Amino acid sequence: MSSTSAHDPRRPNKVVRYKPPNTNGGPGDDPTPDYMNLLGMIFSMCGLMMKLKWCAWCAVYCSFISFSNSRASEDTKQTLSSFMLSISAVVMSYLQNPQPMTLPFQ
Repeated sequence: MSSTSAHDPRRPNKVVRYKPPNTNGGPGDDPTPDYMNLLGMIFSMCGLMMKLKWCAWCAVYCSFISFSNSRASEDTKQTLSSFMLSISAVVMSYLQNPQPMTLPFQ
């Protein structure tokens, strides 16, 4: 046993304990998913209330961006509710008027 400890290449005085980086408000904090989630909710409510199909499709687009940019550690309930609200806005707008969408600037 003494022969293995004499030739041990490990250096216990060089060991440094790992400290995870500080993640509260640092440069890694990206607000894009939160903004897209809010935009998705606003567009879906406009699509539902004003029966605007392009608002409902913008809500779906914003919800996809919010979901794809969110971290796995975040709570997904708000993102999922925004996505379901935008899908319901598209479905309800096409149920009320099944004609193809016309863009507002044409």
